[in-house]
Amino acid sequence: QVQLIESGGGLVQAGGSLRLSCTASGSIFNINAMGWYRQAPGKRRELVARFSSGGSTDYADSVKGRFTISRDNAKNTVYLQMNSLKPEDTAVYYCNADIITLPGGYYGMNYWGKGTLVTVSS
Repeated sequence: QVQLIESGGGLVQAGGSLRLSCTASGSIFNINAMGWYRQAPGKRRELVARFSSGGSTDYADSVKGRFTISRDNAKNTVYLQMNSLKPEDTAVYYCNADIITLPGGYYGMNYWGKGTLVTVSS
């Protein structure tokens, strides 16, 4: 029922910028947490940035100072502004969210988007 749809990926030169968007739709009562993960070829999936259930943000050390996560609660949307991109940022970026779908529910379920490819050329 719940879907996460990402957009904004593409090809960019090193040092350039991209902005990713993720919108949640469907049977949503409350979003506990929402953010971005990525997986590069030959690498495990890793956290990039997220809003926790308490509203605080977490960033991977490798992107601190370059990436910024933001949100629009009215649109159930999170964004990832990526600046000073490096070739090592090349990966498929996945949106992730923990969502309560029914009123009165206390525990959410985990959902994933299909991913959007970011390629950074040198």
